[in-house]
Amino acid sequence: MRGLLEGDSALRVVLLLCLLAPSLVSSITVNTPAELHASRGDAVALSCTFISTSRPTSKMTVDWSYRPQSGGSPQTFFHFSSRAFPPLEGQFAGRIQWKGSPARGDGSISLINATLNDNGTYTCSVRNPPDVHGSPTSHTVLTVTPKISSIRFSDVAVLLAFILLPSGIITLILIGRMLCPKKQQNQSKAYRSPIEVTEGEEYGVYQPAAETKRSTCCQLYLMDSEDEAEYYNLKKRPVDEDYAESQC
Repeated sequence: MRGLLEGDSALRVVLLLCLLAPSLVSSITVNTPAELHASRGDAVALSCTFISTSRPTSKMTVDWSYRPQSGGSPQTFFHFSSRAFPPLEGQFAGRIQWKGSPARGDGSISLINATLNDNGTYTCSVRNPPDVHGSPTSHTVLTVTPKISSIRFSDVAVLLAFILLPSGIITLILIGRMLCPKKQQNQSKAYRSPIEVTEGEEYGVYQPAAETKRSTCCQLYLMDSEDEAEYYNLKKRPVDEDYAESQC
């Protein structure tokens, strides 16, 4: 009886080891972003990291495959085994750069000059024998959209400076030209040079004021004696009032 119990315990241990053995060996895990968004013309970093219980060796490989958004079977376009093998032809020719570091558990690549045709699912697969089981693959869905032109604030400021500044200067010049002639005209009316004379002043005769009435020849002829006395008094006034007498 005791022997049967010991045999049963040994069988259980063997079965348990058989169940745990695959999990101990197949411990590699690959991780990538679920989704990526980019604009046309951008450089897209396709990140891929992995964790393995075994140290990476020369037998470790990294493969990237692509399945179009429209569907179809995946196509491998990049391979790494001791060194990178980028695509030499096809859709991704000349646009893939190796950015990984196997010693650090990194198998990332970079997609240069993304186009709308690059939309689809990208799969990263890592093999590091003896770790050949577990989760050796991971998927990323890339969406590339047309680039939206954006205007920076600095561009707007420069544009406004080139438009508003000259316009403001021209406006100030026009306002100045409109105001300065009036000011000069008013100054020319208020001030005359000592050598400037008006009509009649060159002969020592001054024009009478508009509000002062001057006697005419007929009025002087009809004056009575009292008026004559006043008239002779007027003759004694300065030369500018003798203008009426010269009219006779």
